[in-house]
Amino acid sequence: MKKNVKKVVLAYSGGLDTSVILKWLQDEYDCEVVTFTADIGQGEEVEPARQKALDLGIKPENIFIDDLREEFVRDYVFPMFRANAIYEGEYLLGTSIARPLIAKRQVEIAKITGADAVAHGATGKGNDQVRFEIGYLSLNSDLTVIAPWREWDLNSREKLLKFAEEHGIKIEKKGKKSPYSMDANLLHISYEGGILEDPAAEPEEDMWLWSVSPENAPDTPEYIEIEYKNGDPIAINGEAMTPAKILETLNEYGKKHGIGRIDIVENRYVGMKSRGCYETPGGTIMLKAHRAIESITLDREEAHLKDEMMPRYAKLVYNGFWFSPEREMLQAAIDKTQVNVEGKVRLKLYKGNVVVVGRESEKSLFNPEYCTFEEDEVYDQTDAAGFIKLNALRFIIEGKARK
Repeated sequence: MKKNVKKVVLAYSGGLDTSVILKWLQDEYDCEVVTFTADIGQGEEVEPARQKALDLGIKPENIFIDDLREEFVRDYVFPMFRANAIYEGEYLLGTSIARPLIAKRQVEIAKITGADAVAHGATGKGNDQVRFEIGYLSLNSDLTVIAPWREWDLNSREKLLKFAEEHGIKIEKKGKKSPYSMDANLLHISYEGGILEDPAAEPEEDMWLWSVSPENAPDTPEYIEIEYKNGDPIAINGEAMTPAKILETLNEYGKKHGIGRIDIVENRYVGMKSRGCYETPGGTIMLKAHRAIESITLDREEAHLKDEMMPRYAKLVYNGFWFSPEREMLQAAIDKTQVNVEGKVRLKLYKGNVVVVGRESEKSLFNPEYCTFEEDEVYDQTDAAGFIKLNALRFIIEGKARK
């Protein structure tokens, strides 16, 4: 049953789906539409969305186009990377981490414009509907949530194109349409659908848009240095940069050397398995470097406990619980571990590989006097006998009892 809606904020890209949704909202809900287009580094011009919205009758004051690249990396990507978050061992959560920011800004725009509803273009099969809507409900549960893909019967590209033609919606055709469903931001680009729906089929080389194949990457390795402070990268090769610029620069290095391609079958929150391919060039480099600087600045038990927390943290991000108290609780614990995570990491980039070749920090816990294989004056090796015996005591007792 449709609720009475006066004004709705639509997450709007200007593409086929959201342009159809815009017109559909006007017709089905007879409401005023506010469009919101986020620039989170997807690599496409976002300004054309303004003219498309105007062409569909949207008032100029109801068109929002925001550059969120710095906020995206600073407040979402970097905190996630402090946790070394990976979902199911491989996925660096590129799509997952963008959704809460978009949802947050939609809710803010709803308040600014007096809107009583929000809408998104996610389908009823995927994870994004969950991520968007849990975000909306966490931040303002009074807003009505409209998910057109769960209401209409326009469930194919042919039907969407026919609707667009019938309603005079201009859809620009940029050459041959990709057979894949793609999503991109400053952290990654994803590919789903098409031949990827067969998990046994190898992706075609021309599918990958961001990186050269490792085989065609330069034959000479390239060395870079990343500097960290409080667990976040702050400079590359001695040059201080903003968070977004850090990730942009690492992306360029990764793309050049064929770094960050993965092909996985993941378990969606809604229940089915999904095969997806991802390119996360800068993020792959950043994760390797972060773990390297942590290796010399974190206490052993601190590091191990943090690694135990990581899968839970990654699952919360993947499933859409960014604004949950449990994610914030984990974040607080993770951020506490990052106080002394500072220093420099040197990396070798070569044909799809990221190799750590050096790490240094003024707060390093690595002490060569204790770990040297040469003679030292700080460690009594005979102490190890008692240490081992005490750790084996329960086995000794059990063995004697059973004997």
